[in-house]
Amino acid sequence: MEEGKEVDVSALKGQAEIWKHITSGMISSLLKCAVDLRIADIIHTHGGPMTLSEIASKISDAPSLSISSLERVMRLLVYKNIFAAHHPSDVAGQTLYGLTDLSKWILQDCKPNLAKQIQLINHPDFMRPWQYLSQSIRDGDTCCNKAFGCTVYEYAATQKPELDQLLTDCYSNTADTDTVALIDAYKENGGLNEIRTLVDVGGRTGRDLHEIVKANPHIKGINFDLPRIIAAAPTYEGVTNVAGDMFDSIPSGDALLLKTTLRDWPDDIVLEILKNCRKAIPDKNGKVIILDTVAEGKNHRLEESYMRSDIFLLVVTGARQKTEMEWKNVINEAGFPRYKVIKIPSMLSIIEAYPN
Repeated sequence: MEEGKEVDVSALKGQAEIWKHITSGMISSLLKCAVDLRIADIIHTHGGPMTLSEIASKISDAPSLSISSLERVMRLLVYKNIFAAHHPSDVAGQTLYGLTDLSKWILQDCKPNLAKQIQLINHPDFMRPWQYLSQSIRDGDTCCNKAFGCTVYEYAATQKPELDQLLTDCYSNTADTDTVALIDAYKENGGLNEIRTLVDVGGRTGRDLHEIVKANPHIKGINFDLPRIIAAAPTYEGVTNVAGDMFDSIPSGDALLLKTTLRDWPDDIVLEILKNCRKAIPDKNGKVIILDTVAEGKNHRLEESYMRSDIFLLVVTGARQKTEMEWKNVINEAGFPRYKVIKIPSMLSIIEAYPN
């Protein structure tokens, strides 16, 4: 720097801020590294904070593990409060690494967790559509269509079985929290008391439906999904697995459950699915139960989370987050004149759509 020349503090701050955004994906990569090495699980199994050497000794398939590289990774993860660093005087100056409220979400041996989501986000194929966002904006085509020539789900199902399994694992990893919130909400308001047959549309393994039926044994559960998914679905008491395609027809029931099923589709496809749901509810007292995100307005505590999720859907599925008014419009157009939103302790909300 030239002697006497003043430093432009605002320019330095701006440069530092942009650089932070440029490298923001680095944290996701470090989280994947921690998940792959099972660092949180190693500490959890140990029962308390550990030295770096102790952690390294428990990492499997690592005959030439670099302690210095591991230390640099942990340093930034500690700074981001993913792990905690303790400096007791009785361990010869060695740092002890422990869990925090955040690192508990990457424990693979405990549920719910976000470990599979971290691995999915960082999967090379799952990252490909992001390279086409600017082109997608220019010509209106979806990012996945440019990357794969089809949706990410079709690509995974036909060409990448390990990615297909990862998508399924991601669905089940956080299912417990959302499903428990739904069960508790209906336990309070009695919203499932009159239901005799509940069809889970796109229910995958049927585990969510099983939990609902277990809590409400008067309900007969029908787990409905594509043939290849139903073929691998386990058998649960009170749940019947039925194969089919929701774009053709949906099994009849006095209630249908769409748990995050609609979020993967643009509005015209959502409308098509809901119209098929309307045909599947012959009873005027029936309803469709949509468990999905209802985007809130500005200054909401989750505003940035909603916006990030919306961009994620834009790139990965071509869909979008919906406000309550946007949900109302598509629900009404599908043949449901009434609806109700039930808030639950989750990122998701319950939206009930009624045929009369």
